[in-house]
Amino acid sequence: MTRPQKAWSQAGTPHLVALDVDGTTINHAGELSPAVRDVVHDVLAAGHHVIIATGRSIVATTTIMAELGIESGYAVCSNGAVTIELDAREDNGFRIIDAVTFDPAPALNLLRHEWPDAVVAVEELGVGFKLSAPFPDGELQGELRVVPWDELVADPVTRVTFRAPNGTAEDFLALTERIGLHGVNYAVGFSAWLDLNPEGVSKGSALELLRRRLEVEPQYTLAVGDQRNDVEMLHWAARGVAMGNAPDSVKEVADEVTLTVDEDGLVPVLRSLL
Repeated sequence: MTRPQKAWSQAGTPHLVALDVDGTTINHAGELSPAVRDVVHDVLAAGHHVIIATGRSIVATTTIMAELGIESGYAVCSNGAVTIELDAREDNGFRIIDAVTFDPAPALNLLRHEWPDAVVAVEELGVGFKLSAPFPDGELQGELRVVPWDELVADPVTRVTFRAPNGTAEDFLALTERIGLHGVNYAVGFSAWLDLNPEGVSKGSALELLRRRLEVEPQYTLAVGDQRNDVEMLHWAARGVAMGNAPDSVKEVADEVTLTVDEDGLVPVLRSLL
């Protein structure tokens, strides 16, 4: 399903193209379609700025950038709390150009009281995560360390993930409405997965800073995503596109809806820039 497009772009003008990863660029099995890889390459070759905008950590973001063949430019990680620039001169191949932190203790202690058997991950920038207990295999990348609760909440962080493997997204939505979360920005994932970030920080806020840095006019912005943590960037973009596998609440804020990730829904959207 595709809604009528706005008259929003001009042929040949460099655009800022923001792409979510899981459920948008790669499928839920973690697979990247050759058709998606090829069209991303073509969009880059045409002179557009392709920026990965994801809830993933730096380690997990740079992995997908390498798989896509993106060798330079920027990425928004941790739902907007961290922005990096690829730089081959750096030991890790990137440098952090922005990182916004918050005190996780108030929100985490409240959530722990409400859902004591949930597991928590606190991001360690460029390294991995500190955990309250092991997460399901494959859900987090980088160095993973189980630490005492006091250590989890001791220092300011860029992102916290609160996970209940036996819950649902609806359970977490009800939980956040019931208890209220103040001083943080949060997004519920497709499962019982709750990301906490600094208040006022989102993919959209980080992308706006990059838009200004790259001197791209607002009308030349495109964003594609599939989950609730993409809502702000779909609002932000001149052309916000929801994947066909997105929840209805995400589709409702988009300018158009493309095919599902399993149908390579990103491909026709990116081809429209060529």
